[in-house]
Formats: sequence, C-alpha cells, structure tokens
Amino acid sequence: MKTIYFITGNKGKLSEVKEKLRSLDVTVIQEDLGYPEVQGDSLEEVAEYGVECIKKRFSHPFILEDAGLFIDALEGFPGVYSKYVFFTIGCKGILKLLEEKKRRTAVFRSVYAYSEPDKKPLFFIGECQGIIANKEKGGGGFGYDPIFIPNGETKTFAEMGIEEKNTFSHRGKAMDKLIDFLKEK
Repeated sequence: MKTIYFITGNKGKLSEVKEKLRSLDVTVIQEDLGYPEVQGDSLEEVAEYGVECIKKRFSHPFILEDAGLFIDALEGFPGVYSKYVFFTIGCKGILKLLEEKKRRTAVFRSVYAYSEPDKKPLFFIGECQGIIANKEKGGGGFGYDPIFIPNGETKTFAEMGIEEKNTFSHRGKAMDKLIDFLKEK
C-alpha cells in the first residue's frame, strides 16, 4: 500500500481526497504543517512556493492543493486571494459585491501539487464553470460551496454530498488527473 501525505489543515479537502482515492491502494495521511501562501499571479505559483517550503522540512511524498474562485463580474476576484477574502468577508461579502450585478458567472480552479523527495513537483489542474447563487444554500461543504452552482445543476456544492460534488468540482477534476498519474506509477 502506498502512503501519500496531504499537507492541509482543511478537513473538508481531506474528506474529498480520501473519497477520490478510496478505489486505489493509497493511504492518505493528513499533515497540517502550515506554510506561507505567497500571493502570486497564479494558483500554480502559490502551490509551487508551498511545495518548496514544505520540502525543506518534510521528506515524504506529499500533495498540497490551492484553489480559487474567479468571478467574471468582479474581474476574476477573489481569484488567488480567495482564502484571505473568505476569512475576511466570507460568502456574505461576495454576495454583497454582486448585489447589483446581472452577470454571475464564475469558475472554480484547483491545482494539486504532487511532490517526492529529490524530484520536481508535478501539477494537476481542474476547473468547474458555474454561477454564483443569489443567496447561501446548503449546510455541507466548506468555503464558497454555499454560493457556487456548477453549470447544468440547480444545487450549490454545499447542497451536494461529497461523492456528487467530486463529479463536478474543480478539485475532483484535478484529483482525477492526479489519480491517472498515480495509476501509471
């Protein structure tokens, strides 16, 4: 059995990853090591900086993930600043910013970084197109899940179970690419 460490303090992300990897012979162990999240121009830049910080003090194969919500009417905001914005103004603040906006399209983007000692990290990217709801709905998920509805659906991510959310989500799509890589190893 292969062991992969997931560098995260987010239990919701951990649950999603465990659900996606349960069909493989992989054990996922959470390591809440913390690392500075540089405010770069792209999610890949943020993830790469995180990988370099973690590799200085951790010598096992690991993954970490960075994600962002890019709202068209707000010129891509909060984007790479999504975590900070969530903890500052939350879903209610985003809804307030969109009060007078007719265009509510958005994209959730995710990048998983996979790293092994003495090797260059690999990046796996996923996207989910959707819209921002008019109000928060649902009690599941985390972060912006109560206000994001994927294209073709009527429910927010927070109204979906983990398995259903993983079929649509940016993280689920990025994880599918990582799974394909792991199957080839």
